[in-house]
Amino acid sequence: MGATITDPFVGRLVDSRYEVVSRIARGGMATVYLAVDRRLDRDVALKVMHAHLAEGTSGSDFVARFRREARTAARLTHPGLVGVYDQGVDGETSYLTMEYIDGCNLRRHIGERGALTVGEALRIGESVLDALAAAHRVGLVHRDIKPENVLLATDGRVKLADFGLARAVTEVTSTTTGTVLGTVAYLAPELVVRGLSDARTDVYASGILLYEMLTGRQPFTGETPIQVAFQHVNNDVPAPSELVDWLPIEIDDAVRALAARDPDDRPVDAAAALALLRRTRAALDDETLARHASVTPSIVLPTATDPAETDLDADDDESDDDVDASMDDEPSRGDDDETTLIETGDARGTTVALPIGLGVGVEVLTAPPADPPRRTHRARWIVLLALLAALIGGGTWWYLQQGPGAYTTVPTIIGQDEAEATAILERAGLGADPSSAFDGEAPVGEVFATNPGQGDRIRKDGTVAFTVSKGPDFVAIPDGVVGKEQADAEAALVAAGLKATYADPEYSDAVPNAAIISATLPDGGPAEPGAQAIRGTEVRLTVSKGPEPVTIASVVGTTLADATAQLQADNLKLAPTEVFSDTVAAGLIIDQSPVAGAEGHRGDTIAVNVSKGPEMLALPSTYGQNVKTAEAALQAAGFIVKVEHPQGISPLNIVYSQKPEGGEGKTAPRGSTIVINVF
Repeated sequence: MGATITDPFVGRLVDSRYEVVSRIARGGMATVYLAVDRRLDRDVALKVMHAHLAEGTSGSDFVARFRREARTAARLTHPGLVGVYDQGVDGETSYLTMEYIDGCNLRRHIGERGALTVGEALRIGESVLDALAAAHRVGLVHRDIKPENVLLATDGRVKLADFGLARAVTEVTSTTTGTVLGTVAYLAPELVVRGLSDARTDVYASGILLYEMLTGRQPFTGETPIQVAFQHVNNDVPAPSELVDWLPIEIDDAVRALAARDPDDRPVDAAAALALLRRTRAALDDETLARHASVTPSIVLPTATDPAETDLDADDDESDDDVDASMDDEPSRGDDDETTLIETGDARGTTVALPIGLGVGVEVLTAPPADPPRRTHRARWIVLLALLAALIGGGTWWYLQQGPGAYTTVPTIIGQDEAEATAILERAGLGADPSSAFDGEAPVGEVFATNPGQGDRIRKDGTVAFTVSKGPDFVAIPDGVVGKEQADAEAALVAAGLKATYADPEYSDAVPNAAIISATLPDGGPAEPGAQAIRGTEVRLTVSKGPEPVTIASVVGTTLADATAQLQADNLKLAPTEVFSDTVAAGLIIDQSPVAGAEGHRGDTIAVNVSKGPEMLALPSTYGQNVKTAEAALQAAGFIVKVEHPQGISPLNIVYSQKPEGGEGKTAPRGSTIVINVF
């Protein structure tokens, strides 16, 4: 849009950190821009307070309100609230930075679609109340619930924004000035009459919001804010079924409970209101939840009840500012009169200032015009002609300087080279601001983007920024990815200008836990080091979970060959040690560690003891020895001795034979029995 080109903030670096990219929306108090936080490399919404509001005697109040929004939002943490990151001052610019929500606000959503389905209206209402409940739990009242402050992200999330009017529950509202700030279409009666607000004030505004989503219109409309506020104070909100006859009574009951005139008749806070809406949803069938009122979508908003700028179809250079309708100096009939005369007027802004006590015995009157002085016909014609000339001149000036005549549309230049694009713009009377950037799709030298966009409105003396393609921005795939730790591999890709994405982790016998098994490009091919890829390409990494867990099987009593074959399927290895065994035959496994049934991993090593059979010991000869001496010698050599007397007991006790025979070179298994014959 033209405003994007002419807005002095676009392109500016605020506080040496926030680079302003484009304007998102403009309100009566501040303008919101899309900006890039250079320090953290992320998109943010930059809210800049209008400089003129900081001037004069009331300037400090506006600055305090602006800064209070940052402090208030910082106290709250909830997924349904727009986060505030920072607040500061850059020269004369007061700003705060917030979470950037890619999507639209509820005002645009209703304007484009008309009434929402019952299910969607309840879902958005529940999300708003869930976020409000977080504020109410810490004693804060939002006080400015309206469609402009309900943001709908493209991923379906609902976010509540703008705590610029938030107050503590215990704080009396604006009693020193005698006025109350708020959006007139959603102001609770007690806030208008007494200037007091609590959690139930937000509940009332949420009920009006739900009514508008269900029916496509607000319950009270009028030509001036006072007329609308008067209806809020003196009339009950009508049942939605009066407009949409098929809406069930459960919906009527929920809306009228939330938007009851008497605060005591409403849920005590957002948490209680949320429970009510959830019960209402549970009572409805799927068919009802899927229906919506037959309302023709429209982006034309009612006078005095809806904002001047909703970012729907308003031109950013025309009537961009919200109007604060101040009514502090109303003329009065007299101190004894019970009725106050309030002048009528046009209020185009979202937030208005209304006198506290409005709606109690108020009449909206228009004084009758005084009788005009008598003039001659000639004088009347002169006046009429002068007035006509002034109107024509003023109208012509407005048409050419501010109206449709001051604007043209951006011609088609995408696909042209820089010289031709510049020539086309010059023929249209527009300036050209070319730049170049890498692009993976547009051919080198062709225009692939414009700001404002092709076909958008722009002032006839405006300048169109366009971007010429430098072709794809190729970078080399770095070393240090496959086989490296996950954090190191991702850091290497990011440093090279690539992005890391992840496949499901896999078990690997060869790659350690948390290291990278493989890296692939979007086409499925391997991301080979040194190969060229377009900057920003996603490299898909597969992270190792290490060897797969297995249960250790038993190999006791088998040969090494059989045990190796048995464990091969689980990639388990054997570490054999040969030991003597008197009980296990040679070549068989005696025991194992870890034992059978234990948990291990593929690739683990199992230690086993393999039998060499019994140990063979030298067998001495005891022939001719005394039986005691022989017995002692054999036992000392590691044998068991059995003494026999085949010829009867003799007093000599001399060994005359042994089985098996001993002597030089003779052996026998350790622990075997040696029989000696004695006479």
